[in-house]
Amino acid sequence: MRLLPRTLLARLMLLIALLLTVGQFISLKLFDYFEREPRATAAAMQAITVVNYTRASLIAAHENRRLALLSELTGREGVRVYALDLLEEVEPLPDDPFVQLIGKKIKERLGKDTLVAVNHFGIPGLWVSFSIDQDDFWVVIPRVQVDRPFPWQWLGWGALVILLSLAGAYLIAARINRPLRLLVNAADRLRYGEYPQKLPEDGIDELREVSRTFNQMAEALARLDTERTLLLAGISHDLRTPLARLRLAVELLPDEQIGHLKGGMVQDITDMDNIIHQFLDFVRGIEGEATRLTDLNELVKSIADRHIRAGHNLILQLAPTHMIPLRPLAMQRLLGNLIDNALAYGKGEVIISSRITADAIILSVMDNGPGIPEAQMARLLRPFERLDAARNKSGSGLGLAIADRIAKLHKGQLALVNRPEGGLEARLTLPFNP
Repeated sequence: MRLLPRTLLARLMLLIALLLTVGQFISLKLFDYFEREPRATAAAMQAITVVNYTRASLIAAHENRRLALLSELTGREGVRVYALDLLEEVEPLPDDPFVQLIGKKIKERLGKDTLVAVNHFGIPGLWVSFSIDQDDFWVVIPRVQVDRPFPWQWLGWGALVILLSLAGAYLIAARINRPLRLLVNAADRLRYGEYPQKLPEDGIDELREVSRTFNQMAEALARLDTERTLLLAGISHDLRTPLARLRLAVELLPDEQIGHLKGGMVQDITDMDNIIHQFLDFVRGIEGEATRLTDLNELVKSIADRHIRAGHNLILQLAPTHMIPLRPLAMQRLLGNLIDNALAYGKGEVIISSRITADAIILSVMDNGPGIPEAQMARLLRPFERLDAARNKSGSGLGLAIADRIAKLHKGQLALVNRPEGGLEARLTLPFNP
């Protein structure tokens, strides 16, 4: 299981969120560090002032009036004055840098022997000791904030900054992601033999340059394909005309002169014409045909009927009918090539079967020929590849390559599998929603 998201948008959002969170945490720590001493100094000065005024008031008062003055001071402004017993246990200051700094500054001004405590005897406030003659006292100052509350307001501001930053990052990432998605879709169409629409050349300079370069590449490929098709069409026209004349001349020759050669010459001319036709099929492309819902069983039956009428032995084992989006002419060409291949290399019997899975239809064209080596199966799907040692028939080596190209155009897959009982299976997988 991968925790890191795979898309650019998700990764960018996650990265910005992490950076902002770390930045906010560091900012709070820096603010706390640089703000700690001024706040501690102010709190210490407040406590020192209260202690000095209290001590001065008690010293100035007559000894007989001190108890009354202590009672009066205790009731004013929340400041309390208690007698200090030297035997009482005084807890050390909490392990908080802020509180420790307050205690340090109070002792620097009032003397090292000054006792400083927090929430002594369970009474909240800052406790500071002072002495008058032989008497020791506590001054409890409740309004000195020594226990700092959690900075919820800082968290609120930090969350707002993160949300605004993520919103801005989302807009930027979406702006980058859209042309990249268009580029991926266009490249995918190009991979399957289609010519995509021109990409919009807008946005930031880098993405605009990428779109412009891709458009130029697609246009160059389209020109190259057009020129190749025109070239081979011209060659086909130039070759087919003398081949037709040659065949006519052969047919007109009397059988008593070359009767033993005539059949072979006619077959050679037919093979040459078929090879030229396969060349054109390979370079012509099928991107111009529209996709429409087609009954695959009806398409298979129509192709099989033509072969059965020609005397070929075809056995159909088809699953229930199903409508899927196809390019009918291209699919006829694919199935025709597979059946012709099976008839050419098999021993006269071809089985066409289909089965339906959860998300695809699997169509198999099986022969009972010699099969092919496992290591050479992927190679046979490439143009002009033939294995004469295993399947020694004539041909251009383009039939399976054309079939594989058409399968990919339908977002399907063509695979060659040796049958356990002998022979080869050409397995075509067509998804329901290509």
